[in-house]
Amino acid sequence: MTTTSQKELFRFLEDRFACAQACTECARACAMRASLVDPDGTENQELVRRKGIMCAEVCDATCRVLSEQNQVDEATIRIQVEWCRQVCLESAQVFDGHPEAERAAQACRDCARACTEFLVTLN
Repeated sequence: MTTTSQKELFRFLEDRFACAQACTECARACAMRASLVDPDGTENQELVRRKGIMCAEVCDATCRVLSEQNQVDEATIRIQVEWCRQVCLESAQVFDGHPEAERAAQACRDCARACTEFLVTLN
C-alpha cells in the first residue's frame, strides 16, 4: 500500500467514524426532542415529533450500516449516508423556530455536514 493510499484510507476511516458518531448524537438529540413534544398538541407539534422520530431512526440505521465494515458495498453505503444527510437537513428546518429544539437542529446540521464530508471520501 502506498503512502497516498494509506492517507486516503485513514481519512476514509476517520470520516466514517465521525459520520457514525454524528449520527449517534443526532439520533439521541432527535429522540429526546420527539419525547418532549406533546403528542396531543398542535399539528405543527406532531410534525416536529414525527420528524424527530424519523431522523433518529434513519441516523441509527446509518450508524449500523457504517459499523458493518466490509459486509456492505459502497453503493449501499452511499445511498444510506445520502438519505441520512437529506433527512437531517429536513429535520433541522422543521426544528428551526421551535422552542427548545435548537440542540436537535444543531445536531442534525452537524450530522448532515459529517455525512457530506464522508461522501467526499467515497468519490
